[in-house]
Amino acid sequence: MKRKHILIVGLLFFLIGIISCAPSTKQVLATKESQVKLRAIQSRVFDTTDKGKMLRTVIATLQDLGFVVDKADETLGTVSGTKLDGYALRMTVSVRSRGETQLLVRANAQYNIYAVEDPEPYQQFFDALSKAIFLTAHQVD
Repeated sequence: MKRKHILIVGLLFFLIGIISCAPSTKQVLATKESQVKLRAIQSRVFDTTDKGKMLRTVIATLQDLGFVVDKADETLGTVSGTKLDGYALRMTVSVRSRGETQLLVRANAQYNIYAVEDPEPYQQFFDALSKAIFLTAHQVD
């Protein structure tokens, strides 16, 4: 009788373990899908290979949008800035080569400690960056 009782309790714990794991599997899959969508919102490709000029344009764009540039590293191809306008918005932008004729620019925004998933700040940044690159390419001040 004691052995049967232990077997039933063990089986219950096993079933509870399986049931509790099922929702997290769905959540992980959903997270991967949302991460792919978020990465698409955060990234743009530009037809240039001048990484230094792109980083300078990223810095100027962040400043134009009200960010204070905290760190810039040309070797790593990263720029980080913070915007303090009643809230703490931090944006880190990385620039890296994509093939032989393009640069991939990826922006990552955080509001306090949470990743920003709303496409609006990314669209504002990339719209301003695209305009700045156009003006720089055509030497317009």
